[in-house]
Amino acid sequence: MLRGLHNWTFIEVTKFLKDRHFILNHIEGSHYLYIGSHKKIFRQVCVPFHGSKSIHPKTMKSVISQSGISKEDWLNW
Repeated sequence: MLRGLHNWTFIEVTKFLKDRHFILNHIEGSHYLYIGSHKKIFRQVCVPFHGSKSIHPKTMKSVISQSGISKEDWLNW
């Protein structure tokens, strides 16, 4: 079953980013900022942490955009 942009948790998003060599740069309140590069372009991705709640689909779109990794790669992971 494909979940699309729904039901991604903080842990799943950070695992996905870490698998693609993004590293935690710093934390600002409940936002974790990861840095890395994709296609030789430096990226910074802000991932909100709100316990075990799912990340809102609009926020997931923003995370995907910030990472530079294609939506298909995210959704097929």
